[in-house]
Amino acid sequence: MIEFIISSLAKSQVVVGGYLRLLASLSLSLSLFVTSIDQMSAEILHTGGCHCKNVRWEVKAPANVVAWKCNCTNCSMRGNTHFIVPSSKFKLNEDSGDFITTYTFGTHTAKHKFCKVCGITSFYSPRSNPDGIAVTVNCVDPGTISHVETRYYDGRNWEKSYDQSSISAFSKES
Repeated sequence: MIEFIISSLAKSQVVVGGYLRLLASLSLSLSLFVTSIDQMSAEILHTGGCHCKNVRWEVKAPANVVAWKCNCTNCSMRGNTHFIVPSSKFKLNEDSGDFITTYTFGTHTAKHKFCKVCGITSFYSPRSNPDGIAVTVNCVDPGTISHVETRYYDGRNWEKSYDQSSISAFSKES
């Protein structure tokens, strides 16, 4: 009988030990997953600007961004895909202001900024987020964006799309 109890205990320890190893492994995996999520949402400094480099800026945003592809008449003609940040996270370099001009149309809420020399719109103030800055994804210098999740915004049906999307939240401080 004692041998049975010892054998049972030994088996229990193996089973319990196996579960403990499994739990330890799952705990480590979960910890690495949470760390990855924290790193994905942690803000880093991106730099970028226009083609001729007269307009340069810095923006604090995650390495993984949510970008918006809009089909309004302006965005569709430019092929623009942009991510939005609060204005406080965007800094235009000192000398760049001399090279920027602004275009507005329709409601004149959006302020489309572009370089006077090369014509590139590397950022602007969007109608959906007048308290924020829309940064053109392809104008960010290479090496800091890890992933772009593209969402679609129906700019041709602007009000309906605005009401149905979460776009306005992207210019709010987190």
